[in-house]
Amino acid sequence: MKAFMDEDFLLETETAKKLFHEHAAKMPIIDYHCHINQQQIAENYQFRNITDAWLSGDHYKWRMIRSNGVPEKLITGNESSDYEKFEMFAKSLPRAIGNPLYHWTHLELKRYFGITKTLSEKTCKEIWDECNAKLATDDFRVQSIIKKSNVKLVATTDDPGDSLEWHQKIREQGTCTCKVIPAWRPDKAMKIEKPGFKEYVAHIAKLVGVSAINSCEEFFNALDVRMKFFDDQGCRAADHGIDYAYCRIVSKDELEAIYQKGIKGEKLIDAEIEAYKTMILIHLAKGYTKYGWVMQMHYGAIRDPNSKMFKILGADTGYDVVGNRPCAEGISQFMNALNEADALPKMIWYSLNPADNAVIATAIGAFQGPEAQGKIQQGSAWWFNDTYQGMIDQMTTLASLSILGNFVGMLTDSRSFLSYTRHEYFRRIMCNLIGNWVEKGMYPADMDFLGQIVEDISFNNTNRYFSMGL
Repeated sequence: MKAFMDEDFLLETETAKKLFHEHAAKMPIIDYHCHINQQQIAENYQFRNITDAWLSGDHYKWRMIRSNGVPEKLITGNESSDYEKFEMFAKSLPRAIGNPLYHWTHLELKRYFGITKTLSEKTCKEIWDECNAKLATDDFRVQSIIKKSNVKLVATTDDPGDSLEWHQKIREQGTCTCKVIPAWRPDKAMKIEKPGFKEYVAHIAKLVGVSAINSCEEFFNALDVRMKFFDDQGCRAADHGIDYAYCRIVSKDELEAIYQKGIKGEKLIDAEIEAYKTMILIHLAKGYTKYGWVMQMHYGAIRDPNSKMFKILGADTGYDVVGNRPCAEGISQFMNALNEADALPKMIWYSLNPADNAVIATAIGAFQGPEAQGKIQQGSAWWFNDTYQGMIDQMTTLASLSILGNFVGMLTDSRSFLSYTRHEYFRRIMCNLIGNWVEKGMYPADMDFLGQIVEDISFNNTNRYFSMGL
């Protein structure tokens, strides 16, 4: 029986061990999509305790604790103490066998705090004290954690209406060893059917220095101004969260009519909503192509189905569900529309539904181009899929139907500064998968070339693909 989480954790063959320890482990990290707080980087934030570092804003953990029947007041409530919340996590975690949270938690304990004992109700207080003692030192401020994690670049998630003041302060200070850049996330500009759209348009108008935006064309032009600002601040990627993939082309006049209904708060039918979102995506993609940005498309989530808890806690609190709407035609038709307009940027497609792995892996092959190796990518196993089996399934499908060697690899998609061990978790799984293929005689044991593939997927492909210049 293997020891729990030893140095060869998840590495089943000698080839896998060699690939990880001699190649993957040494590579730096580019976290090209995450939700961490850039203000905390600028202020070199010091966490008050392990609950602040681990449980604040982490809906993965909240969801797991709820599943153990813990009252919400002991998870997100203001009336419970930080220790009580940590204790509920410690009591719940041992039951999560097979859940990546169990592995992530203990990788973080081991790599950051040097703690090898497992977290449980019995060890809760001991681990609480040990972690908090270290978090109180300067070695565990945010910038030190980033440096310790060998992170070379972080791309945060930012709305076109954001000032990016904290990014500017990070650059001005020059104390962070990691490059921090914004990533464009224009979801609010797309939500024409939601309350607050008119106010959002007015906010963008103020930022670009115009008294009012009176048409869809003027709104799109204002977004172009903001895009230029983001590019000047070092942005290399855009990210879109859409419910499902669609493509509904309309004329300029039809688009304007839809926009005017939306700005007035009038009810829009589904076809009108799809048309507006299609046309704004096409417009924005032309800008991404111009600036050489990567366009990331995340789809397939049913968000906030628990209306009662949404009213209490709001979005991104652990109540989302995997969707299963057919998207193959929407993906293909949308990329074709961009291609016809000579506006197909580098793109990464992520689905929350693992059943879409083959759809994406084949769709990307229909629209590749000479601008980059793997110009159109299947994104890493995302959200509910960044599990041990989910990563194996995603990479196996990508390898079977496309080119795994061109894959841009892992990202954290996290709100926690202790999540960088997820890159290690991914790299171990990747090396084991490749190692098994080699030892089964499915690929030559050319360790130099295999090592290069592993290093490329871990870091080099991402650096080239996003034109990071690291």
